[in-house]
Amino acid sequence: MGESVYTLPAMPTARQAGCPFDPPKELVEAREHGPISRFVFPDGHEGWVVTGYDLLRSVLADSRFSSRKEFMRHHPLIDFGEIEVPPALPGEFLLMDDPQHSRYRKPLAGKFTVRRMRQLTERIEQVTAEHLDAMEKAGPPTDLVTAFAKPIPAIMICELLGVPYADRDSFQGDVEKFMDGETPDEELIAAYASVRTYLAELVAAKRADPTDDVLSDLIEGDLTDEELRGVSLILLAAGLDTTANMLALGTFALLRNPAQLAALRADPSLTEKAVEELLRYLTVGKTFMRTALEDVELGGQRVAAGSMVILSYNTANRDPERFSDPHVLDLRRQDGGHLAFGHGIHQCLGQQLARIEMRVAFAALVKRFPTLRLAVPAEEVVVRPETADVFGVKSLPVAWD
Repeated sequence: MGESVYTLPAMPTARQAGCPFDPPKELVEAREHGPISRFVFPDGHEGWVVTGYDLLRSVLADSRFSSRKEFMRHHPLIDFGEIEVPPALPGEFLLMDDPQHSRYRKPLAGKFTVRRMRQLTERIEQVTAEHLDAMEKAGPPTDLVTAFAKPIPAIMICELLGVPYADRDSFQGDVEKFMDGETPDEELIAAYASVRTYLAELVAAKRADPTDDVLSDLIEGDLTDEELRGVSLILLAAGLDTTANMLALGTFALLRNPAQLAALRADPSLTEKAVEELLRYLTVGKTFMRTALEDVELGGQRVAAGSMVILSYNTANRDPERFSDPHVLDLRRQDGGHLAFGHGIHQCLGQQLARIEMRVAFAALVKRFPTLRLAVPAEEVVVRPETADVFGVKSLPVAWD
């Protein structure tokens, strides 16, 4: 066991020129050798990269693989040296295992059910229409990121949490800094501290004067102010960044696949499938990591206790053993079941909100602007680096007749 396995020479930091939607070629090549590859981290730690769909899904469901922050001692691009990684701060449940993880997630689960999110549809439609009206009034060209993709999910997560949308300039830029993969360390630390300070003030305000929102509901439980600040940070960052990048990058992908865009425009009932296919095809939350708590046999290899495993979600969602013609965007695809929202106990809490936001926004956008097109050559659209936590475009100049 473990004799013949491919070694990924380095973790890619960029995508192929002209292929912004495809996973880095190095990861695709690794998956072609098998669902698991060796990888030597910059500090010399011998770890693994999982690129196959079935194997990645199995890791996400396996409690022998930990999400705990203090076990993430190795970085795929940086040598940390002898730095000790501290445990997650109170409330930062994405970086915890059960039972600590469930303590935070359970009170939230009922706030993000399918039924509750569907009740928000009318409000999402209203917000979307308002931004399309503003785009139409201003006229082309416009940057779809700032005019459409960012504000819709930002308004919705702010309203859900009870964050005054008028305060968004106080935190949105800071959130983007610690998600974009390019911010210098000093600025990163300052941005993180700034958001936490803002959320501490918000929690105090909600405790003094609760309103009708998720954060005020959580205050009625047993979470401390510090825990509420951590939970709020996770929800705010995820709600602001992931859907915004899916809306912008998804529109870019549709504009580069005119036959698929025409099919969506001709048949609005295709919207739900279109959203699922865009989630699979783009997978903006690209990679996550786990640490083996004990020796585990994985894909025919012995993963030793303490070994770190990089999970390549976007490569798994392009696995030809799971999806036919995986590198093709097909809005009528029958083989669904992507991993864009993860799997297991850490599966994305806000996935139903994201789905409804995307269904409403994409349907309304293609209906309102039937001649929507890129306002610059596709090669000039600047994408986030592969080092960003969430992949996307920095801006998307568009025009219409």
